[in-house]
Amino acid sequence: MNKITIIGAGFAALSAVRQVRKQDKNAEITLIAPLAELHYLPGIIWIPNGLRTREDLTVPLANFFGRMNVKFHQGNVTGLRDGGRIVETDNGEVANDGLIIASGGRFIKKLPGIEHAITPCEGISAAEKIRDRLKEMQGGTIAIGFAGNPNEPSAMRGGPMFEFLFGTDTLLRQQGRRDKFKLVFFSPAAQPGNRLGPKAMSGLLSEMGKRGIETHLGHKMKSFTAEKVTTEGGEFNADLILFMPGMTGNLWFDNTTLPRSAGGLLKADQHCKVDGWDKVYVAGDSGSFPGPDWMPKQAHMADLQAEAAAKNLLGELNGGATDATFKVELVCIVDSVNKGMLVSRTEKRSVVLPASRVFHWAKRGFEWWYLRQYR
Repeated sequence: MNKITIIGAGFAALSAVRQVRKQDKNAEITLIAPLAELHYLPGIIWIPNGLRTREDLTVPLANFFGRMNVKFHQGNVTGLRDGGRIVETDNGEVANDGLIIASGGRFIKKLPGIEHAITPCEGISAAEKIRDRLKEMQGGTIAIGFAGNPNEPSAMRGGPMFEFLFGTDTLLRQQGRRDKFKLVFFSPAAQPGNRLGPKAMSGLLSEMGKRGIETHLGHKMKSFTAEKVTTEGGEFNADLILFMPGMTGNLWFDNTTLPRSAGGLLKADQHCKVDGWDKVYVAGDSGSFPGPDWMPKQAHMADLQAEAAAKNLLGELNGGATDATFKVELVCIVDSVNKGMLVSRTEKRSVVLPASRVFHWAKRGFEWWYLRQYR
């Protein structure tokens, strides 16, 4: 019986569980995470406007683990030993024959004063804080922006910030108080959103113009205060700052000899195998994979990588094929509360469909369809 350990409880980790169990009914699967919960972060964009609550987006995993015959080890990973065969946690050790690391990424919090900014994708609590701040505010300037990891172009998550930007604008208009607020979108990139494709980028900037959203682009970030955003191109006042910094690897990686990319993620090949490590694979935000620099850090990509990682790990354990790869594909609906713009990009083509109510409801429908497999 193969003993497989999976680190994480997000999209990549749970997709890896499903793929392992699909191929091997008898494997002993142990999943390590702080909580036996999936937090559906794509839905946090709807917390400020009340379309979603914490309860809507938190999925207890006990039923799923029961159906999949998964052992849950509650704890935080602190390191690895014996070439990955032992996972060390703050709640004991877990031995394995094969390991899949899907513990997500970590946001780079080095900018002076970054504690004054809310980082939405840190979780449900961050979105609730945005909701509460918006309710309290009578007017003022709201600054929303993102940056990347200068050493790893793909280690960024900008898409949700466009959604918070347009969603905030829509919410304030619905409340009849948009005229009391100034919205400013900022980024050190001169062409933010270009990873979605040139057509999508121009469409997003055009939409900002239509909505009366100011921009501050192409200037390196310097610092934040509670009331100000400062860049090398100047500064501007802000009463509420939402900022998504670039991503890097988990802190526990530092306690291992796992190979790291320039941006601090785990170096992997096209088969999701960690370079030079026996029966150790990575999927999702934790990994640095070969491919175009626009390769997204999003749930869909994590699912595809997890499927390849699970197939190849089982192949390696059972003496079978280890040549599964993943398709590089960006698919998202940039939602603005009542409409959505569909963006799709592969290495061969790029598609952008204009904003429509249909895509907003499609995004909500996908959420229901995706989460039902874990409920």
